[in-house]
Parts: sequence; structure tokens; C-alpha cells
Amino acid sequence: MINHSIDVFVGLASGLVVGTGFVAFITVLGILPRLIQLSKTREQLHLYEFAVIIGVLFGTYVSFTPFPIRLGIIVIMFWGLLHGTFVGMLSAALTEVLNVFPLLAKRVGIDNQIIWLMMAIVFGKIAGSLFQWIIFVKL
Repeated sequence: MINHSIDVFVGLASGLVVGTGFVAFITVLGILPRLIQLSKTREQLHLYEFAVIIGVLFGTYVSFTPFPIRLGIIVIMFWGLLHGTFVGMLSAALTEVLNVFPLLAKRVGIDNQIIWLMMAIVFGKIAGSLFQWIIFVKL
């Protein structure tokens, strides 16, 4: 009984720390404020908050449930699109905050040709994603 109590305490404490770190990371990157600013939907702020909370709770449920969720291919494609959008926005925000590309271009010595660096990254990401989905994922 005591072992289970310790497991529950450590699990909840760890989840709280990781969740707090993730929220701080998202907040520092400013993804939601930037998204609200670009889409001019400030009056919909409560919907953004609701979407984040529901998304986190649903993701946690799906991660820890032992039961598979059977969805159609269209729903899975839409879900993948949402995941890709989130990861893309996260990496773009991180890149914008850290000023990664200009620093990398200056370090490599291609200041005047930063467009080629961007295109190499884009095509590399596309090739890597296609390779993963065509070779490793069996639907």
C-alpha cells in the first residue's frame, strides 16, 4: 500500500513538473499570443485556452489508456495534419525566438545565401518525413 502511494505521489509530482515546464516553454515562445495576433481573433481567447486544456487532457488520456482507439483514415490524416501544424509552429517559434538561421548562416559563412539554407532545411524535412511514413509506418 505504501509503495503504491509513493508511486502515485512521484507520478503526480513528475507530471506536474513536466507540465509546468511545457507550459512555461510554450509561454516563453509566445506561440498562442502570436497566433492570436496574426489571426486577429483576440475576442476568441477563451476558445484558445479551452482548446489547449482539452488537447492536453485528451493527449494524456490517449497516452495512458491501454485501449486502442480505432479511427478512420480520414480522421487519422486530419489528426496528423494537426500534429504537423503544432510541431511546425513550435519549431518556427523556437527558431524566431533564438534567431537560429541568421546565426547559423553567419557561422557557416553563407550570409548572402540564407535562402539556400532555408530550402535545404525544408527539403530535408520533407524527405525525412516521406521516408519515415513510406518506410516505417504500416497503416
